[in-house]
Amino acid sequence: MSAAVAPSSERVILRIHFHHAGDEELYHQLLTVIDGISPRWQALPPSAADLDITGALKYFDRSPHDLAQVLALRTAALYGTQVTIGGGNSRLLAAMAADATPPGGITIVDAAPEAVAGFLRPRPVHVLPGIGPATANLLTRHGLHTIGALADTPLLTLQRLLGKATGREIAARANGHDPRPVIPGAAPASVSARHDFPRDELDPIRHRRALIGLTEQIGAELRGTREAAGALTLTVRYADRSHTSRTRTLPEATSHSAALAEAAHRIYDSLGLQRARVRTITLKASSLRPAASAHHQLALDASDDKARRIEQAADAARARFGPDAVFPASLAPTP
Repeated sequence: MSAAVAPSSERVILRIHFHHAGDEELYHQLLTVIDGISPRWQALPPSAADLDITGALKYFDRSPHDLAQVLALRTAALYGTQVTIGGGNSRLLAAMAADATPPGGITIVDAAPEAVAGFLRPRPVHVLPGIGPATANLLTRHGLHTIGALADTPLLTLQRLLGKATGREIAARANGHDPRPVIPGAAPASVSARHDFPRDELDPIRHRRALIGLTEQIGAELRGTREAAGALTLTVRYADRSHTSRTRTLPEATSHSAALAEAAHRIYDSLGLQRARVRTITLKASSLRPAASAHHQLALDASDDKARRIEQAADAARARFGPDAVFPASLAPTP
């Protein structure tokens, strides 16, 4: 843990997780709280943000841990919202520290190389951002069970296992290297939806049902605002509180629920989850643009046109009778 104010030349990044039950309006209000600490923040909808407090440490004359406590107290006092905060000298370390912290807690990884190594090396490979279940299985089959083992593996060996670019990136992360800056700015235009399972869910059929429900929700919202999404991000959080995120640019911007569902299932398949114990699935549609400016690729398929007409009729029914008036048969309650 940091005990003194860091030198101004040493970056200090905080990852903040807001526990606000998916309230989008509250989320934007919480961003104003972190803006009161430092203007260098980057929103990570639907419930997180990165905050560069390097300059704020000298201004407030506090240690990183103390400044994180100030932030936690302000969010609790002003909005009754609990936060979980991780910190380190990079966005990677801050994110991992936050994920390793119990809800409502604060973990700051000191910038000293031995402290960074002490935090990273004992951890299992699957908690390193960018390593999903399939990659983790590949690495463990080759005896690489911890991040320390990854860091000690020759780069050429990792590149033979994972590919040239991926191997280089994973090697850098295993050693705590992450030069990404916090990019200041308002929350990017996006629409998010989250499904929390009542228990850790192993069944991929239930995972896919959740995806259909999320794409229906996002598609309806996009059509209601006359917007189309150019990209999708799928985040899966597991029973051990680790998570995997994947973002894919769509072939064409769309608000069509079936197209969103097809893309979401492709991302899900790429994760290779198999029998993963899933706690939460979050889907985010981003790169939003006016639907009128989005080009729809014409297809010689009458069923596509019919599906869009049915979707329009379903939207009209929901607008009149409520959001649960019409839903896909696959989401009907099972006996």
